[in-house]
Amino acid sequence: MDKPQFDPGLTQLYTGVLKRAVNQDGQFNVRRTGTNWRDWHPYLFMISAPWPVFFLLVLAAFLVVNTPILTFLNAFFFSAHTLTTVGYGNMWPVGPGSNSIAVLESVTGVLGFAIATGLMFGRFSRPSARFGFSKAMLVAPYMDGTSLQFRVVNRRSNNIIDLDARLLLMLVEVQDGKPQRRYQALTLERPSVLFFPLTWTVVHPIVEGSPLWGKTAQDLEREQAEVLIMMKGHDESFGQSVHARYSYRYDEIVWGARFATAFEVEKNGDLRIEVNKVSLIVPADLPSKQLS
Repeated sequence: MDKPQFDPGLTQLYTGVLKRAVNQDGQFNVRRTGTNWRDWHPYLFMISAPWPVFFLLVLAAFLVVNTPILTFLNAFFFSAHTLTTVGYGNMWPVGPGSNSIAVLESVTGVLGFAIATGLMFGRFSRPSARFGFSKAMLVAPYMDGTSLQFRVVNRRSNNIIDLDARLLLMLVEVQDGKPQRRYQALTLERPSVLFFPLTWTVVHPIVEGSPLWGKTAQDLEREQAEVLIMMKGHDESFGQSVHARYSYRYDEIVWGARFATAFEVEKNGDLRIEVNKVSLIVPADLPSKQLS
């Protein structure tokens, strides 16, 4: 019996559509259909929406609550004063009926702003990584052979410790006349680092036993290779783990290059890192036999 193929959750089915599995913003190329209103969660939507969308929705909700069927400016001010519980200026409720409405709107306003405040806090307090990945992955000289490399840097000033990296090579192979995705883990020279104040060049040595052993650029293009990257570290500022995803396709692999230095030592002995140089490369000679 054939050994089951490893599937990291991105399916082995291949349709022939030339799309990457993981976008460069870390999002998966997966679109959901067949859902209904029960599957939609307002909190998850608001917590993950882009900042401009979030602020526009909050503003729109405030305007909708305060302005429907109200046509006079004083009515708008009255509603806004009640909703925000800031007190009244030139208008105030008179009688049990109007006071009951004012109380109801005040309670609604308190609850509404509590939810908005919770969402705002959740967005600010949610740990997130801001890693900068090199624009290209390299096939570079390594010891007496070659290696597959990419470089990553922390674009923020917060401290990331215990950073781990995991790489998967995804290839499209034909079996029984049908193309299927196949996943193979890439062994790293160093799968983790304790500290991450500078750049980290993640290296997969291409030696015997490597899925890339003996392959050429044409082979990777024919098999529509994509390297999937998963990184996990501990953010000292939040005291929580942060994750980052990225991927490189076969057409984003540069052969015969190496990364240039992205930091230097200043006169006073301090190290200065130039984050924008994370993708800086220089030519390098590969062994006569490219990947073997």
